[in-house]
Amino acid sequence: MSGDGDFGLLSPVSASPAVVALTGDRAVIAAILDVEAAWASVLEEAGFAPAGSAAVVAEAAESWAYDAASIAERAQGGANPVIPLLADLRGRVRQLEAGDPRGAIGALAAVHTSLTSQDVLDSALMLLAHRVVSALLAEVRGATTALAALAEQHADTLCVGRSLTQHALPFTFGLKAAQWFHGVAAAARRLEAVELPVQFGGAGGTLAAGTALTEGSPSSPFDLADALAGKLGLAPVPAPWHTNRLAVTGLGDALAALTDSFGKIASDLLFLSRPEVAELGEPLAAGRGVSSAMPQKQNPVLSVLIRSAALQAPGLAAQLHLAAANFNDERPDGAWHSEWPALRGLLRLSLGAATQLRELAEGLRVFPEAMRGNLEISGPLLLSEAVASSVAPLLGADKGEAKARLQAVVDETLQAPLAEQARIYTKLIREVVPASKLSDEELHALLDPANYVGEAAEISRRILAAYPGFTHTNQKGADRG
Repeated sequence: MSGDGDFGLLSPVSASPAVVALTGDRAVIAAILDVEAAWASVLEEAGFAPAGSAAVVAEAAESWAYDAASIAERAQGGANPVIPLLADLRGRVRQLEAGDPRGAIGALAAVHTSLTSQDVLDSALMLLAHRVVSALLAEVRGATTALAALAEQHADTLCVGRSLTQHALPFTFGLKAAQWFHGVAAAARRLEAVELPVQFGGAGGTLAAGTALTEGSPSSPFDLADALAGKLGLAPVPAPWHTNRLAVTGLGDALAALTDSFGKIASDLLFLSRPEVAELGEPLAAGRGVSSAMPQKQNPVLSVLIRSAALQAPGLAAQLHLAAANFNDERPDGAWHSEWPALRGLLRLSLGAATQLRELAEGLRVFPEAMRGNLEISGPLLLSEAVASSVAPLLGADKGEAKARLQAVVDETLQAPLAEQARIYTKLIREVVPASKLSDEELHALLDPANYVGEAAEISRRILAAYPGFTHTNQKGADRG
């Protein structure tokens, strides 16, 4: 059926018009055509194609004119989509020249001359990635700006820190938000540093056709490659990278690391938004989080979708490494082809998840009262480390004996009913150390969780200061309209 296609029915994390516009088949076709049009411009400017060729090729390379379904089906004949797309591009160039009253200028000479399919497709995928990464980083900056604001707003909001699922020490929600910010900003900075290079090597990676083309000219094949990189906004390279796939695996690793950081946040939120915990809540929106059977449910679907992306990304990055390790000969038999869906999948997942993370961070509902209530479940036991460090020197015993006496207090307290533990712990501590050595006021201060959050505020401040470019949204780059 002509209307059939992949709309992301089983990939809701990336099923958005914005993601499809940047990563769908139409976007791939547009990137391939943009490479061909840029190359035509390079050839004309260097004197290797007739004047006016680039304009004809650019007009012929308008992506709306191409049938993606037909190209995909015909791609099976040559094992890549460039071959059928080139046939259609050449056909459109002929049509345009045939209909030009000024007569044909020989623009076909500017189409794909001295290139090979891998040059075009590798460069096109890098161009596609460049466009996706730009949009992705804009969404990330929106999310990190919101996380930084949460870190500052809740610098003194007490909550419980958890270790191996159990209550550990007093914590602050500001530090938790700052650590979320830290993970995302560090991964985003790594992605920013990834170079997306042009590919230009010819049929065997020797530039033989380019050498023949430029013979007797002041230009070299390397000059043409640099000019193509400049026109596409890609990085120039010293040599072809047909079989050295670090450009692809490096990009994949950076995307996977970014989704890892998203997954950490989603995993925390999925726990902290449970009704029995209720410290956080996702932003509310009509129709979101509904159940097909249980009307009362408010499912944390943004976190669910983000986590689904984080669970898929490592496998796709691994596929890129598997392909790179099996790039045999000067063009591999299948390894190259296996990169394409994995790389596009990573781009789709990371962009979709970044969009959802931004919405989540900007609208996150924080419940300090619930945080305080959960903190008080453990009561003064949560300050056992603080008590041990302050009280042990007052006991007049050796370090080992003092530690054993305080551990006995904790062990006896844990045997009591939960509602009685705070009273019993305080009573037992007072029995171990008399008021003459530790006053009631000093004991009260020692058991105040606000007095045992260490350098939480300074850690948060240092994290935010380390990434100034991610604490405020660049509106020009981050607007979604």
